[in-house]
Amino acid sequence: MKLHARHALLPEGWACDVGIEVDDGGFIVAVAGGADAADAERIDGWLVPGMPNLHSHAFQRAMAGLAEVRTHPEDSFWTWRELMYRFAARITPEQLQDVAAWLYAEMLKAGFTSVAEFHYLHHDAAGRAFDDAAEMSHRIVDAARSAGIALTHLPVLYQYAGFGAKPARPGQERFLLSPERHVRLVEALQRSYGDAADVRVGAAFHSLRAVDPAAIVPSTAALRALDATLPIHIHVAEQRREVEECIAWSGQRPVQWLLEHVHPDAHWCLVHATHLDAREIAGIATSGAVAGLCPTTEANLGDGLFPADAYLGGPQPGRFGIGTDSHVQVSVASELRLLEYGQRLSLGRRAVLASHAHASPGARIFTDATSGGARALGIEAGRIAPGTRADLVVLDADHPALSPMSPEHVLDAWIFAGDSSCVRDVMVGGAWRIRDRHHAHEEELARRYRAARAALSA
Repeated sequence: MKLHARHALLPEGWACDVGIEVDDGGFIVAVAGGADAADAERIDGWLVPGMPNLHSHAFQRAMAGLAEVRTHPEDSFWTWRELMYRFAARITPEQLQDVAAWLYAEMLKAGFTSVAEFHYLHHDAAGRAFDDAAEMSHRIVDAARSAGIALTHLPVLYQYAGFGAKPARPGQERFLLSPERHVRLVEALQRSYGDAADVRVGAAFHSLRAVDPAAIVPSTAALRALDATLPIHIHVAEQRREVEECIAWSGQRPVQWLLEHVHPDAHWCLVHATHLDAREIAGIATSGAVAGLCPTTEANLGDGLFPADAYLGGPQPGRFGIGTDSHVQVSVASELRLLEYGQRLSLGRRAVLASHAHASPGARIFTDATSGGARALGIEAGRIAPGTRADLVVLDADHPALSPMSPEHVLDAWIFAGDSSCVRDVMVGGAWRIRDRHHAHEEELARRYRAARAALSA
């Protein structure tokens, strides 16, 4: 396949008349500026790398809008979690697949081209294992394939209700695995999908509060024996109460504990990492791990603000990516906008996340998030360059938010003045999935989603 883009965002910046060659496996094999259109497919618009979505709980999309009523005088993440448990307890494999498939189509329409599914719905509603222990995981893979999004699947180890190995509570039965069963599940999924171009198998530890910390190091070693580059994710330091409980349990803050006992590296993603001190900020940055930021969910749940200015402005800027987590909204632009706006509101300044390399905060956070997100998903993506997946997004140059616009302002205009309607076409692995804002199976996926949501909301 040959493409010719009038304007394309390359690693070195915007370029005109860019020729792109894509092989039969969906990877870019050549990129050249100043190319002749010749026999290539012409792309009129602003061509940018697709955004990886590094954190998703797909089933929670069906809850969006249903958890905003105050249920407690001190409504919080912890009270929201009780509603989430009740919702998770009811969903069937078929409903999970239908909800996830529509969500993944929504992601594509928003400009996400890949997703990391942080998956802990392992068992049936009574907490019993399915005949095939990977039944619910297969449903997620089928959903991703029906939508056409690239998937990094992260089966989650979940053991306990809280620090100190507190027994699981009602509503958590579907999530529970032993470390041994967790590794076996990952191994089984690798056998099923290890050669697939559209699926990457990783793993996750739910959190320090929900996993025996003593199991993390040996479990990591066992997972690394399966795949030395396996992506590993963990929720950490999302809530102040979590930090306080971790200190009471261990005498250390959660990220401090991870850095000193587990030594996360470039194959790790620390999801949320909202509440950090200066040593933890520097520690994540120097470790090479990716901070997995979900600004819309973190705002919706009252988590707090990630210290992005300090994390990105230090002597060694840290890596980050974005996710839509609970999916109260599905939008690349909204996540990046709120990331920057949160810093402005906190610090009383504008253009906080701009840098020496990028005077525009939009360009800086977009390019950092595509790069960091690809690393967190364990895929070669996030750039328009040879050797990377042909995961591409065309922004509509005629959209009122983007027209007329010079290249240096396009990403700012999309992120701060536009929305998902700016996304016109989306390619994943060399195949067009969204054309003129429409998914080929949109109506059927939406119909199935509505039916699943109605049943779950009844």
